[in-house]
Amino acid sequence: MAIGPAGATNISREDAASVDAPHLQGFVMGLFFCFGGITSLNDVIIPKLKELFTLNYTQAMLVQFCFFTAYAVMGIPAARLVKAIGYMRGAVAGLLTMMAGCVLFIPASQTATYGLFLAALFVLASGVVIVQVVANPLISLLGKPQTAHSRLTFAQGFNSLGTTVFPYFGAILILGGLQTASASALSGKALDAYRTSESQAIVHGYLGLAVALALVAAAVWYFRDALKGESHEAGGGLAGLDLLRRPRFGFGMLCIFLYVGAEVSIGSLIVNYLKQPTVLGLEQEAAGKMIGLYWAGAMTGRFIGSAVLRVVSPGKVLAGVALGALALLVISTHSTGIVAGYSLLAIGLMNSVMFPTIFSLACEKLGARAPDGSGMLNVAIFGGAVVPLLTAAMADASGSLSLALALPAVCYGAIAAFGVYARHPA
Repeated sequence: MAIGPAGATNISREDAASVDAPHLQGFVMGLFFCFGGITSLNDVIIPKLKELFTLNYTQAMLVQFCFFTAYAVMGIPAARLVKAIGYMRGAVAGLLTMMAGCVLFIPASQTATYGLFLAALFVLASGVVIVQVVANPLISLLGKPQTAHSRLTFAQGFNSLGTTVFPYFGAILILGGLQTASASALSGKALDAYRTSESQAIVHGYLGLAVALALVAAAVWYFRDALKGESHEAGGGLAGLDLLRRPRFGFGMLCIFLYVGAEVSIGSLIVNYLKQPTVLGLEQEAAGKMIGLYWAGAMTGRFIGSAVLRVVSPGKVLAGVALGALALLVISTHSTGIVAGYSLLAIGLMNSVMFPTIFSLACEKLGARAPDGSGMLNVAIFGGAVVPLLTAAMADASGSLSLALALPAVCYGAIAAFGVYARHPA
C-alpha cells in the first residue's frame, strides 16, 4: 500500500527476478509476521486499559482509533518516503519508528496517563504503516503476475501467524498476574500507583518488542541494496487520489475500509464478549488467550486460500467468505454458550483471504501506479479506527455487544457485493 507525490519506486519483474526472490520473499514474510502480531496486541491491551482507567467501551476503543488513524495520517507521507529512499531503506525507517513507539510506553506508564498510551500507539502504528507500504507491493512484485493473489494471500498467512502467537503470550504477560485490587475501588495517589504498577506488564512486553525490532532493522539494513533494479521517479501532488475515478479501485478501497473496521471491531470485543455469562463466562486472561483462535482461523484460511485462489476466481472466493462471516455473526448473536462463543471466533477463518483479495482485485492493472494504489489502500485501513469506535458507541448506547455487532455484519454484506462485482478480471 503506497502512495504518493514525492517520487515513485519502480522495479521491473525482470529486475526482481535477477535478485534472490526467495530470499526477499522470506524477508517480506517476516515483516508481515511482525506488524501483524503487534497490531493484534491491541486486542489484549484494550481490556487491560479499560480496567485500569475505568473506561466505557467507546473510551477503550480509542486505542484502535488512535492506532488506525495513523493509516489515514501517514499513508501518503509513508508512500512518499518509500518512493524517495526505496523499499529496503523504507522498511528500516518503519521498523525504527515502531521501536520508538514501543519505548514511549515507558513515560506513559510512569505518569499513568491514558493519553500518553494512545500517543505511543499512534507512533507505533505510524511505523507499521511504513512497513506495510513496503511489504504489500513488494510481495506482489516478486513473482508472476498471474499468481499475485495467491502469493499475497500466502504472505498474509504469516501476518496471521503473528496475530495468533502474539495475543496468546500477550494475554499471559499483560492480562495475567496477581492483581489484588480494582481501579474502580481506588482514588487519588493510590489509584495512580495502582495504574503505574499494573501497566508495567504492558511496558515490559513492548520493550521486548523494541529490542526485537531493532535487531530486525539491523538485518534489513544489511540487505538494503538487494533490489538492484530499483529506480525513482519525481512527482508531486496527491497522485494517488485520481485512482478513485476508477470504479473498481474506488469500490475496493471502500471495502478495505469496511473489512478492517469489521475485523478490528470483532477482535477488540472478543475478551468482553466471551466474558459474558450468556456466552462462555471466562475470566479475563482465559478470554484473552482465546483471541489467538480468532487469528489462527485467519492464518489457516490464508494458507488454504493461497492454493484455492490459484484455481477459483478471487471475486467468487471473496463473496463466499464474506457471506460466511455474515452468517456466523448472525448465529453468534442469536445463540448462547459454546455456539455463540465459537461461531464468533470462527469468523477469523472467513476473514482470512479478504484483505489480500480485496487489495489485489482493487490494484489489478495498475502497473507503475501500484505504489500510489498501495498507499491509497493504506489510507483506507483508517476503517479500523472508525468502525470499531462506532461499534463501541452502539454497545454503550444499547447495553448489548450482540446488537453492536450488527455494524460489522453490514460491512461484510458490502464486501460480498464487491466480490460479485469484481469476479471478472479487470
